[in-house]
Amino acid sequence: MRSFHALAAGLAFVVAVPVMAADEPTPRRVSLAFINDVHAQIEPHPELFWSAGAEEYVKDVGGLARVATVFNRLRAERPGETVFIDGGDTIQGSGPAAWTKGQSVVEPMNALGLDFAIPGNWFVAYGADAWNKAVAGFKHPMIAANVRDERTGELIHEPYIVKEVNGVRIGFVGFTDPEVPHRQPPHLSKGLALDGEDALPRYIAELREKQRVDLVVLVTHVGLPKSIAMADEIRGVDVILSADTHERTYEPIIRGDVWVVEAGSFASFVGVLDLQVGADGEIVDRSWRLIELRPELFPEDPEVKKVVETALAPHRERMNRVIGRTDDWLARDGVLNSTLDQVIADAVREAAGTEIGLSNGYRFSPPTAPGPITVADLWNWLPIPLELKRGEATGAQLRRYWERELQNTLADDPKNLHGGWLARPSGMTVDFDRDASGEPRLRDLFVAGAPLKDDVTYTLAAGDRKGAPNGNIHRVQDCKNLEMLGATTHDAVEKYLERHSPIHSNFGLDVRRVDRPGLRMRSQILDKLEEASR
Repeated sequence: MRSFHALAAGLAFVVAVPVMAADEPTPRRVSLAFINDVHAQIEPHPELFWSAGAEEYVKDVGGLARVATVFNRLRAERPGETVFIDGGDTIQGSGPAAWTKGQSVVEPMNALGLDFAIPGNWFVAYGADAWNKAVAGFKHPMIAANVRDERTGELIHEPYIVKEVNGVRIGFVGFTDPEVPHRQPPHLSKGLALDGEDALPRYIAELREKQRVDLVVLVTHVGLPKSIAMADEIRGVDVILSADTHERTYEPIIRGDVWVVEAGSFASFVGVLDLQVGADGEIVDRSWRLIELRPELFPEDPEVKKVVETALAPHRERMNRVIGRTDDWLARDGVLNSTLDQVIADAVREAAGTEIGLSNGYRFSPPTAPGPITVADLWNWLPIPLELKRGEATGAQLRRYWERELQNTLADDPKNLHGGWLARPSGMTVDFDRDASGEPRLRDLFVAGAPLKDDVTYTLAAGDRKGAPNGNIHRVQDCKNLEMLGATTHDAVEKYLERHSPIHSNFGLDVRRVDRPGLRMRSQILDKLEEASR
């Protein structure tokens, strides 16, 4: 990974221009400025960076006013040469976003002057009506080639958009996660149908043959591993701008002639892809930069800051209510476990009075800094409160559950990866082989330190996802003696913080055979997925 402190003074981008013969025309430069997975983090917040392989926590990072500073510098330095793009998952991920069904995000995003956006896998978070209202409020168009009205079969957004930039015609195709009806509570996407990758070739061909574009850019919200696989399989694409997995590609991933990049998350980064295009429409040179929006490098744009403040002002009192304290950083930075999620899983187990507590492996939420924990932090951690559900499952059921969860998170084939990161347990230790090829990955399970027995029944609890099978607790199937507890995951965490503050994160994380799972673990998994997709 590289640091870009040199960009502080004026955001000067250096693009290598090939030496041309005297009679050859100068290549035309176009730039793609890309953000993705903002998750309603519209103001500055703490962030975790990795510098020389070590964790570095920084306060006051990112926010849309800093994104605007970068965008405006690009506009000034290269007028008419840059396309500004949002890769989705914008209206969900904070308290104010949830309380307004995404409306608190609309005007701040409009202030960026985006050229277009695509929907992310959380676009249905507040239902179809709320999404339609948000889209109507955005000043930029939304594109998606695979989201249809289930009744009519018609696309609800245009499948692509064509931009002519500095004399270069670029076709952008949008593609969001076809697993939305399964990854999110099914009732949220009722009335929608989502197509798979087979929806794309016709639009790529249309852009090439009818629209006569020079370049095709595929903007995906399916995650970096699957985007890498798509680069190998789908013909006619020059660039893939990836979103969903919040990965930080400081260097492009190159698959033949296709570059795949992803620009982090939470408005903490801006990715800039510079392309040099020859007279025949061929890319003759390109470069990629992932810019960290550190406070010492990029001031907040004052006009956009005012827009953000106006959007959040009605919610400040509720956001700022203190519900606990932490002496250490709480972060959701690990593929396999994290300090933040351990607090949630412990809170669920304690509130339900069970042997095992489970929390989902969500990817969203910036870190929480040492000091007060507020309602705003809680809603960043858990933007959707879920009612707690308690029940019983045998050891054999739990073994099947963990094998599925491990495969969904660590599968060698990117097409077999599903959802977020690994589920987070409390009261349970998971012993597995991370590097196993296929099943079984699971080696053993322990409950309260004792080896799990297949024929013994254990009590467990988790937040209940509306629309999931009635017998499920999290994704443990066919549980017995089920009971809805009335209290929510939010209630559980607030009571836990009341009892246990200040929080200390130096407890043992319940996953064995794994080093600290920050960047190093993410890189190892990505390397394995890249190798599998070759």
